[in-house]
Amino acid sequence: MKKHRALKALLIVLAIPAFLLLAGFSVMWLWNWLMPAIFGLVAINFWQALGLLALSKILFGGWKGGGHRHHRGGGPWAGRFRRKWENMSEAEREKFLRCRGRFGMPDVPETEMK
Repeated sequence: MKKHRALKALLIVLAIPAFLLLAGFSVMWLWNWLMPAIFGLVAINFWQALGLLALSKILFGGWKGGGHRHHRGGGPWAGRFRRKWENMSEAEREKFLRCRGRFGMPDVPETEMK
């Protein structure tokens, strides 16, 4: 069992730098191939490509299934909200729906919330 853990740890230790090298060189190659020709931008080096990759991760989310998604069924909060909604009176529901407009949220048909 310990041998299996050590092998797995070694694989992870080798895979992370290999992924960073591959991703960095891929971004650098794509940038240097496309951006100067299309937009007239300057070429970048490996470290700038890694910085660009890190910036895109910060802005657009991680590599675990993508960035900020809008799930059809809601997110992890959907179940909590649904329980709160079910415990609201009709007056509280109407007040909530009226207040949504202040935050730029569209009106939700009554049938969708039930």
